[in-house]
Amino acid sequence: MGFESLRNRRNFLRGGLGSVATASVFPSLLTASVEGQPKQFSEKPALDKHRNLFNGDTCVYFYNPERWQPEDYTLKTLVNPRTGKMSTRPTAVGGPFQAKAIHRYVDELADNGIDTFVINANANRAWYPTKKFPSILDGYRRGDREFFRGHAICQGISEPEAVEEFLDNFSRFMDRYQDLIDAGVDWLAETSRACRRRKISPWVSIRMNDMHGSRNPEGSFFNHPLFKQKEMRLQSAYYGLQNRHDREGFNYEKSEVREMMFQQIREVVEDYDFEGLELDWWRQPLCCEPGASSATIAMMNDWFRQIRKLTQRQAKKTGKPYPLGMRIPGDLDLLKAIGLDVVTLCREGTLDFVIPAGFWATTWDMPHDELRQRLGNRVTIYGSVDDGANTLPTQNESGTIRERMRYIGACPEIERANAAGKLAMGAQGIEWFNFFSSDQNATPGFRADYTALRDIDKLDFLRGKPKQYCMSTAGNFSNPTPFELPALLPASIDPFSQRPFRLAMCAEPADRNLELVVQVVLKAGNPPAYLAVSVNGCWPNLTSESSQKLLFPCGPLTHHIPDHLGYNYRFPVSLLTDGWNRIVVENQSKELITVAAIELAVRPKTV
Repeated sequence: MGFESLRNRRNFLRGGLGSVATASVFPSLLTASVEGQPKQFSEKPALDKHRNLFNGDTCVYFYNPERWQPEDYTLKTLVNPRTGKMSTRPTAVGGPFQAKAIHRYVDELADNGIDTFVINANANRAWYPTKKFPSILDGYRRGDREFFRGHAICQGISEPEAVEEFLDNFSRFMDRYQDLIDAGVDWLAETSRACRRRKISPWVSIRMNDMHGSRNPEGSFFNHPLFKQKEMRLQSAYYGLQNRHDREGFNYEKSEVREMMFQQIREVVEDYDFEGLELDWWRQPLCCEPGASSATIAMMNDWFRQIRKLTQRQAKKTGKPYPLGMRIPGDLDLLKAIGLDVVTLCREGTLDFVIPAGFWATTWDMPHDELRQRLGNRVTIYGSVDDGANTLPTQNESGTIRERMRYIGACPEIERANAAGKLAMGAQGIEWFNFFSSDQNATPGFRADYTALRDIDKLDFLRGKPKQYCMSTAGNFSNPTPFELPALLPASIDPFSQRPFRLAMCAEPADRNLELVVQVVLKAGNPPAYLAVSVNGCWPNLTSESSQKLLFPCGPLTHHIPDHLGYNYRFPVSLLTDGWNRIVVENQSKELITVAAIELAVRPKTV
């Protein structure tokens, strides 16, 4: 989605970690220090009650008021008074926006089994109504469209008519925040109250380097004043032609940046009623200049220990644990190269949890087993289920709706498979990310299915239910290199050659009348003469049925685009196992083939 959040301001506390709470409150708070660093903790953090996490960005309530406050909002396609033309997409009209929408959203989560709501508080500025440092609407007056003009280019909008439409829609969107400010409602605090009412644990997420305003550092209202100073931004984190501006984030080697971010974190921990903190390094994976020295890494480790000390102090104050963790890319060595030494922080006990993820579509081959070996047994590792399946373009049958990515909140079968594969690899719970993006009011037929969230963290519950697994595919809009794990597809296979692929899946019961269907997606008009597929070492299967249809619909998306054609191979479901599964595609013909995607379905047998 387009709009989101990050944080702000000044000095941070100094000093080492100490024993600031009793073991009965939080066993891992008891630390001793060796050369200024805490020893590795033997106790595991108290995270057993946090298994089904939902991450909501700063706009989560505000995107679709027609759903959460339907008595006051309706979707309309409006005439632009400046151009006389109809807008290109519908928008929610009505209001004022009220706190009841927040409570209804939390009710939806609670009714569908979410135990922990991780609410994001910031982008490059604070998005809640703080008075301590710059917030998103500082200096705004209702109806002031010009306030947002500098951000249009950050949304990729430059044509004059499109800019005017953007300003109309965006000012209408941001006025929902102004409605709450005028009513004296702090939406961040209201989130906590709604969670407490429904007995959901409220956690807070801080975006560590949000780049939504990076294409116009000086002119976008998104940006913190410190971000407008070039010397505070990274100078060497970009290369090649891929999104240079999205890599000029805050440089954490600057003390001003660390102090500003610490004060942002300090406020949400000390002044709000949360009980867990997530540092989101996927918005964006930018910290220090690449090739960080050992001194820089040590400095950053000390900074994270100060944050740990902050959460420990809050735990002592409330008498309840206050877990600290990170949402991160899955390549730990790349993270260390930019100053994020996740292995040390996990093994010494500074971090209680990590969530290895992707930018939009967490790769389906995330190596949770290898991460466990490197990070140790103390830390909790969550599986991230992001709203993007992969970058395979799909459409409805008529082709009037086409998307470059499937929003899987509208497809329970893909959600189940995504979660099942991660749990089978040892993930100890699930965090949903960008799930609400499936509420696409601009695309008819899309709607997030919140009922699919219930019990998704329980592997035994998922066994025997229809699923669709999707292998990762490359796409420059959602695969920021080098932090996204390399995509498995597309892949070319030479004549008389084979390619292995591995995918995390779960074993299935043999008594549910299920079968496994492997769909190999190739370029249309180039049918393979002899294409064989095997699963986990079975004899190669050469029998397939061509199909333009997806294995399961995702909202209105039911078919491949005309450029692609699927070939379906059927196997007994008993071939599947918990953890890694091996799929081999063999080209026994004289022509090179290119596999665009491989999708796998567990579904009822067909005759």
